Amino acid sequence: MSAYPIVVITGATSGLGQLVAIELAKRGNHIVLTARSKNRAEMARKMIKDFAPKAEVDFFFGDLSLMEDVRRIGNEIKAAYSKIDALVNNAGLHAFEQRITSEGFAEMIAVNYLAPWLLTHTLQESLLNSENARIVNVASEASHNHGELKLPEDLTNTSTFTARGSSALYGKTKLFEIMFTGEMARRLSGTGVTVNALNPGFNVTGLGRELWFASMLECILNFLHIGDPRKGANIITRLVVDPEYQGVTGGYFNVGTGAPIVPVYPGGDITMQNKLWNVTKELLQQRGLIE
Repeated sequence: MSAYPIVVITGATSGLGQLVAIELAKRGNHIVLTARSKNRAEMARKMIKDFAPKAEVDFFFGDLSLMEDVRRIGNEIKAAYSKIDALVNNAGLHAFEQRITSEGFAEMIAVNYLAPWLLTHTLQESLLNSENARIVNVASEASHNHGELKLPEDLTNTSTFTARGSSALYGKTKLFEIMFTGEMARRLSGTGVTVNALNPGFNVTGLGRELWFASMLECILNFLHIGDPRKGANIITRLVVDPEYQGVTGGYFNVGTGAPIVPVYPGGDITMQNKLWNVTKELLQQRGLIE
């Protein structure tokens, strides 16, 4: 078992997650990352080691759009670390066309919501063993554009959509993350484990990877100093380590100031949070992914 605090981060081979991994490694944390590609994992390891040569960096491989992989990765991490000090559910995707996974889920729902739900559930025992672990969920103010909620249908809806229509589904997945945060925080009340969500602001990292003009747009935004990913990484890092958030749970915090945000309805509605939790748990139980 590592002598250093163990932090698990998803989606850290690039973008915000990689910046957070570097910053937490510099602060002496043992970094545990998920990845699909061994090549990208090695590139990320080298990048982290450039900034923190003595850092311990471990990888677990799988596809977060596949719940069988998420469960396997979670079980492998749990077996390797009986105590986890922080979990950052950072991996996210904004797809501009509908893609359905081999398990039959819409890819955005799978990656942005079901994966963090299942990974957190799988790692819960190791997080509880820490007694003061922090779970940090990367949500977004894109949640305001969530369209109409229909539960449980939203979790299994695989309807096609246009690039324009993709925003509502993306916003819905981020709203679900906020709702999951509130419900999880209540369920872990009194355990010492806290759960908070955040809005990382607009970031150019991985911006619209499926848009043909994405690289050109990223260059323009960088030139105009718009969408600096360091700001988004900073609020994630603060929620993981800053004393001001010690014991704070069930919150949703903003990039920059770190101040609380009131989520768009029904993000903060306890009844709807509980309903979403129950239908998610039932769905994953039906698929044999949890007991």
